[in-house]
Amino acid sequence: MARYTGPKTRISRRFGEPIFGPSKYFDRRKYGPGVHGPKSRRKYTDFALRLAEKQKFRYYYGLMEKQFRAVYEKARRSRGVTGEIMLQILETRLDNVVYQLGLAPSRPAARQMVAHGHLLVNGHKVNIPSYAVQVNDKVQVRDKRNSRGLAIKNLESTTSRALPAWLQIDKELFQGGLVRLPTRDEIQPIADEQVVVEFYSR
Repeated sequence: MARYTGPKTRISRRFGEPIFGPSKYFDRRKYGPGVHGPKSRRKYTDFALRLAEKQKFRYYYGLMEKQFRAVYEKARRSRGVTGEIMLQILETRLDNVVYQLGLAPSRPAARQMVAHGHLLVNGHKVNIPSYAVQVNDKVQVRDKRNSRGLAIKNLESTTSRALPAWLQIDKELFQGGLVRLPTRDEIQPIADEQVVVEFYSR
């Protein structure tokens, strides 16, 4: 599956947000990339602003356009507020859950960990990063030397990160999962999901 592998700080500077997490280089240069970045006074159209919000989500969760559109369509067909449901679908992807549990230092690392077969869901190996984790599913690191060693290293490096209230983890068993679906306020999205809904429903 294709994914973005280009310069991450450049993307963060384009949108003025730390899309891929904290970066010392981004903190020093919080303006657009390129020679004219610091002086740019470019005015953006409504379409461009909506597109930018959508792109922020795509890069943040590591999705390609076709995947992200599919998430929106699934949310649109579901009962409830489309934007909030879309956020819940994104947050309950297996790679994001692994990241939020602290089993990986970043979403790309979590995606790789899943793709390489280090995780079990309800006792079965799952290597699909987009797998939708359900409430009460058990996400567990495989009882393999390499898998457990990687998880121990990652858990030690992510101790400063707070565990979201909608997740639970047993670090001794290397096991966690969803207690409930997250609310809109708990997710604190990188961009405005309602603008994304407007972009796709235009």
